[in-house]
Amino acid sequence: MALNFFASLKQAISNLNPQDIRDQVERPLRIGLHASSEGSFRQMEEFFLPKRVSEAKRLELNGVFVRAANGQSHDLDIYAPELSRPPYAFSFSPAYLDRMIREIITRRQDLSLILARNVYPFRDPVVRWIIAKISRENALFSLATAIPDVVPLISLPWAVGEFASDTVVLTANQFRMAFFLAAASDRPIGYREQKAEIASIFAGAFGWRAIARELVGKIPLGGGLLPKAAIAYAGTRVVGMSIERYYRIGYGYTEEERRLAYEKAVGRGKTIAGAVITGIKQGSLRAVRRTT
Repeated sequence: MALNFFASLKQAISNLNPQDIRDQVERPLRIGLHASSEGSFRQMEEFFLPKRVSEAKRLELNGVFVRAANGQSHDLDIYAPELSRPPYAFSFSPAYLDRMIREIITRRQDLSLILARNVYPFRDPVVRWIIAKISRENALFSLATAIPDVVPLISLPWAVGEFASDTVVLTANQFRMAFFLAAASDRPIGYREQKAEIASIFAGAFGWRAIARELVGKIPLGGGLLPKAAIAYAGTRVVGMSIERYYRIGYGYTEEERRLAYEKAVGRGKTIAGAVITGIKQGSLRAVRRTT
């Protein structure tokens, strides 16, 4: 059984190339700042490049923020509140900066990783979004094998059909999450570069796999769907939160912290799985998307 798992996981991760993520975050980034006064320009620049950003990082970001002029092209355009802005741009309002960050992440998901890597105010929101997104994907994937109608809610293009084991796909998706978190946290990305994180995910796969088998085995198949999805969600969320802490302060969760975080996350996983199943029974997945 273990040998089959190793072989399937090796095949799965052969389709998961960290270079794709490096390409997203190592390209040039240009953010156009639009304002009508020196004071407005300075306010925007001080928000996006706060004092805690090191001098080395400031030098690295030289040319990222541009005081925009007509005819220039930028990846992202941000306008001071005194200016009218085109529909594709975003408004910098000092009273609603958190809302602006959320709006940019939502509307420009293609820029979320490179923004988090380079622009400090985006880092924490993008990291939380990554952990929530991958945790939901794993919860939904664990249901998809039993409820085919769930499949349209998730998109794991690298997870092809021959990987029959749920655990293989869920574990490989945690590897993908680790790459995303490294990218967003301005850390090296890759299997060798993230040996400790990958080893932790690999070792943990057997722990929550055993828990899932035990819980689902004790509950009739219909009822067993909820704990199965909840465990997939919780296991993934705890992995992500531990990696986030490691990148932020240099060490991950202790065993006790993992246990407490896991218990808390299981409840959220059950809520998500229950919303999916309810939505399918009602013939509407729109509400499920909002809940998850």
